[in-house]
Amino acid sequence: MSRVLVTGASKGIGRATVRELAARGHEVVATARSRAALEDLPTAARLALDVTDQESVDAALAAAGELDALISNAGETLRAPAESVPLTEVSRLFELNTVGALRVAQAVLPGMRARGRGRLLFVSSITGRIVVPLGGAYAASKWALEALAEAIAIEAGHFGVKVTLLEPGAVSSGGSERAATLLSDDDPYLPLARQLAAARAESITVEEVAQAVADTLEDPDPPLRLPVGRPAATLLAARHATADDVPFRIAPLRW
Repeated sequence: MSRVLVTGASKGIGRATVRELAARGHEVVATARSRAALEDLPTAARLALDVTDQESVDAALAAAGELDALISNAGETLRAPAESVPLTEVSRLFELNTVGALRVAQAVLPGMRARGRGRLLFVSSITGRIVVPLGGAYAASKWALEALAEAIAIEAGHFGVKVTLLEPGAVSSGGSERAATLLSDDDPYLPLARQLAAARAESITVEEVAQAVADTLEDPDPPLRLPVGRPAATLLAARHATADDVPFRIAPLRW
């Protein structure tokens, strides 16, 4: 079995992934900003790790020991029009979702490269390949993550490191409900937000995503990109059927 480090393990997909991997006999190093939030998880180790802080990453990786795989899951989202989303929020999303993921990958890659083997699994999103209105900043952070992960797949694949981007659609993780919505009561984009809420896509459970993560970890020849769940596959098919010279609409919005 593998020794696997999971980031963002205190809730949602990360928490479910820790439980699924442990149930399959893997040694799991669960990490989150707050170590106390990990106390009830069945793990080989529980470590504080803030992916936006280099010292925190260095300390956690030093304590984690030799790793066979990284499940890069830490991330957040928000809703706001591209016209008015605060640039500080855009920077924060990129620092967490994109730079943070790269920061941890950089920490584990030298050891994997030296051993000639390793797995990097990035929990991306279907919005790493499409855009949802009012979610442009989040999607941009995931599109950027996908570019970096594909570069790593080419560069480090030469040394035996395998990379997969897992792309779920809507997930009933609570993350969407916790996400900040930066719209005022008189915002010109409020009618669009209401239409999107009414057209909310079918969701899958965190356990379904965790099973896909574990299955991919155990796959001897994993794909680079893996849409997770039927809704994600349906959206991608619809995107592929849409001409590239027009924006893709995820729903028949009156907008």
